[in-house]
Amino acid sequence: MHITSVFQNNEMIPKKFTCQGNDINPKLVFEDIPKEAKSLALIMDDPDAPNQTFVHWVVYNMPIIGKIDEDSSIGVEGINSAGAIGYFGPCPPTGSHRYFFKLYALDAMLDLQKGAKKEDLELAMKDHILEKAQIIGLYAKS
Repeated sequence: MHITSVFQNNEMIPKKFTCQGNDINPKLVFEDIPKEAKSLALIMDDPDAPNQTFVHWVVYNMPIIGKIDEDSSIGVEGINSAGAIGYFGPCPPTGSHRYFFKLYALDAMLDLQKGAKKEDLELAMKDHILEKAQIIGLYAKS
């Protein structure tokens, strides 16, 4: 399974998708999803945040799709570390940070309500992960 975007792995995320731009999610393309998958889940987080990993986006119970378009979401969105539901673009306080977009192919739809946290999602999908893929984007404020 593979995930790609408008930026290459370990390259800069365009400003448009950050707090210094339009703060919208980039297009993500999913390939080679296992045939037995029943749903997809996505976690975007920043392990370089000062105090603890900052969660930027949580999406689950996505249908088996080939992409998420720019400025859109498919599935159920969870709560990010800013306390809101939906996408929160890169906005590092200092230096360059890494942003992990992690895609999971699951063998089930999950019993989670809208607004679940990353930890809730990780616990719910623990025994249901068929495959995982990721792409890492970088960003530093200009």
